[in-house]
Amino acid sequence: MKSTMLTASVCALVLACAAPQKGGKAETTGKALRTGMLLVSTAFNDGELIPAKYSGYGENVSPDLAWAQAPEGVRSYALICRDPDAPGGTFYHWVVFNIPDSVRQLPEGLGHASALPFGGTQGTNSFGKVGYDGPKPPVGTHRYYFDLYALDAAFTPDQTTTAGQLTEKVKGHVLARATLMGKYAR
Repeated sequence: MKSTMLTASVCALVLACAAPQKGGKAETTGKALRTGMLLVSTAFNDGELIPAKYSGYGENVSPDLAWAQAPEGVRSYALICRDPDAPGGTFYHWVVFNIPDSVRQLPEGLGHASALPFGGTQGTNSFGKVGYDGPKPPVGTHRYYFDLYALDAAFTPDQTTTAGQLTEKVKGHVLARATLMGKYAR
């Protein structure tokens, strides 16, 4: 039931992103970067604040994400969530790869298991843990980029894979990329 509600909500969001609003402009809940692929969430809109529930100060659950308009030839998807505003340089909050080409959404609250129930593998974040760990800036407002990659290949699953290692593995295999950015303020 929850999955059906999420699918319906995501479909409505994707349609809303593409539909012209008053003044002829489209509402932007996600961002399509050059490729036309779109990444959205029911948890927050592109450029808006991420609710505390999804932070390290709250319940620390991963937000739901969904995507549309993927290019032909996709064999798998990968996702990296990064904070470029971290004091020590870019900090990675989530690494997911080998998401099957048939999957078009990640449900809320995926936890810290390496193997995902629908296929795919969660790698190691900058906290040194497998899975998602949400925003937890010491002070100020930080930006969190959820970068989704449509790939023409799948990779050997390994829960120790970091964002840096994944970035190297996907070089030359990216068909499209979509980004959703949320902010979190402490």
